Amino acid sequence: MGEVAGPPPPSAAFLLMALGRRVREEVEGALKAEGIAMRHLSALGHLAPDPGLSYSELARRAGVTPQSMQATLTALEERGAVARDTDPGRGRTAELHVTAEGARLRRAGTGVVAGVDDRLRARLGDATYDALARTLFELFREES
Repeated sequence: MGEVAGPPPPSAAFLLMALGRRVREEVEGALKAEGIAMRHLSALGHLAPDPGLSYSELARRAGVTPQSMQATLTALEERGAVARDTDPGRGRTAELHVTAEGARLRRAGTGVVAGVDDRLRARLGDATYDALARTLFELFREES
């Protein structure tokens, strides 16, 4: 009788997807306490250093449709996190910028993400965490 084989080697792709889902759920749950979601944090993160970006450019950077980005920015505008310097209108560039409230939400959101990073670093140790972050960054750059 042959030897019983152990479980197959883990799939890196599957593990990345599963871990990504867990991390996203943790971050989204913590962001919910601030009344925002990842899509809001992403929009604030892209808009803060480059005020005046078009909906299309913000959407491209965030990997969503312009319509989805417009809905996200409208919600942020209603919340007072983003302000418009131009009147809305078809074909006009929306001169948007992050307000003090938007900057506060962005800081809170990046703090949430930093907290998750801190927990990962504590579990993995500095050297493993740093190697993992570098490897994931290289993979991300290759896919972009």
